[in-house]
Amino acid sequence: MRPDDCHLTEDLDDFLAGAGAFLRSRPALHTTQLTTTEKMRTEGTRAYGPGPVLFGRLERAGEVNAAFYRLPGRGLSVTALTPEQADTLAARLLALGHTVPYVSADHDTAVAFAEAWQRHTGVTTSLRVRLCLHRLGTLTPQEPFPEGQGRRLGDQDHEHLMRWCREFASDVGETVTIDADSWSGTRFAEKRYTFWETPDGTPVSMAGVNPMVGGQIRVDPVYTPAHLRGRGYAGAVTVEVSRAALAAGATDVVLFTNAANPTSNALYRRLGYVPIAYFAVYDFA
Repeated sequence: MRPDDCHLTEDLDDFLAGAGAFLRSRPALHTTQLTTTEKMRTEGTRAYGPGPVLFGRLERAGEVNAAFYRLPGRGLSVTALTPEQADTLAARLLALGHTVPYVSADHDTAVAFAEAWQRHTGVTTSLRVRLCLHRLGTLTPQEPFPEGQGRRLGDQDHEHLMRWCREFASDVGETVTIDADSWSGTRFAEKRYTFWETPDGTPVSMAGVNPMVGGQIRVDPVYTPAHLRGRGYAGAVTVEVSRAALAAGATDVVLFTNAANPTSNALYRRLGYVPIAYFAVYDFA
């Protein structure tokens, strides 16, 4: 691929005009790019912090076949690349003076870009996490189903929600500040949340969903406090939000799991979620 097939911009509208149709052509696989750019479209690029966002697309014969962005102070998020494209992109970014602290992509792309970045810079690369992307097939509620019901969160639940998001982030190793001042800039802010409550109204689990874009809705996060796990609450709240997503007209309902967590992977597969791709994050020292 020629270097001039790599188009860079800091303008979101320009990026979406060129790459939006490509992202929507594979809504499940492009869930992260779709939801992130939708948040920036509705709230502005500063929703992810001060500083410019770098957007780009790769073309061949005038046809877009890859898209990427880098948020301020964060790594590169990119759709599927061939090894040749990964090398072209790494070289172009370096030639323009851009640094990349990490890459997040489907597994093969993440490996290819990490290897290209290491070749061009000599830095050490390391695997941070490997994720499995699931798409809902036939929703299959678990049996026995725990007693209780789902409830959409209201303003009165915000402190409780932030506390559980902090606990979730700690569980999965995310370094993030979650409080009233920082909330709007976190990845948790734009989601709609549902509690699963026991018959006496006690919240025991929660699930969030991203706004629908491109026909897809992503379930994220799902969290149950440690002392309440193993009772079916996470499965119940996942079924609740999955049904709501289908009722809202979603053509793809997706979620990520840590590929190394057999418990969560088995749970979602029992509920009807089917693995469709593996993703990875590689850090660059």
